[in-house]
Amino acid sequence: MRALVLADTHVTAAGKRQLPAAVHRALDEVEVVLHAGDVCEAWVLDELRAHAPVYGVLGNNDHGLHDVLPESRTLTLGGVSVALVHDSGARAGRERRMARRFPGAAVVVFGHSHQPCNAWHDGQLLFNPGSATWKRTAPTHTYGLLTFDDGVVTDHAIVEC
Repeated sequence: MRALVLADTHVTAAGKRQLPAAVHRALDEVEVVLHAGDVCEAWVLDELRAHAPVYGVLGNNDHGLHDVLPESRTLTLGGVSVALVHDSGARAGRERRMARRFPGAAVVVFGHSHQPCNAWHDGQLLFNPGSATWKRTAPTHTYGLLTFDDGVVTDHAIVEC
């Protein structure tokens, strides 16, 4: 199972940010979309759902989506336990904090910082796709791809837009 991973897209009908063509192309090649918060408007989720099932969580800029998105969630994809949360807290201590919060998760997907992260720690993959629309201080706009097969993470990549 292949997943497109997004966070911090901050797309609004009135705003200047739009999902880039690279994300639209990737949507045609995945079976599921994970969004780690700050989607901002429900219609963006609908646009993503037109391509694949979407599992998202509430970000600090997702006003009006409290009835639509949970603050965190855990699901199983391709036999792999995956947790989603928007804000993982400060970089210092993140590994232990996420291991305590999601002890059974093989993968923790998070956002908020707009900074890509793709690192294993004690058997748990910490994965932040960065932002495809608002890089802030990151060098480039990015999204993520995760592949799960028979209970194993077989690929995990941060992709430049």
